Amino acid sequence: MTPLLLRKLWSLVERTHPGVLLNLDDESLVQWLLRHLRSEQFLDHTETDALLRYINSHVTLIRDLAEAR
Repeated sequence: MTPLLLRKLWSLVERTHPGVLLNLDDESLVQWLLRHLRSEQFLDHTETDALLRYINSHVTLIRDLAEAR
């Protein structure tokens, strides 16, 4: 996964209304983030898999950041 893709993910997390991030269950949250990132740029299979693993491992942090806002 490229640093640019990571920046795009965290930028998306920061600009998304906290209610969206907090009200979705874990799987829905991962899919929502992935869908929005795919709408911004093409992701090949390798990038998609890496991103899925990364988001899944950071769901708690994503929710903590949303709660702090």
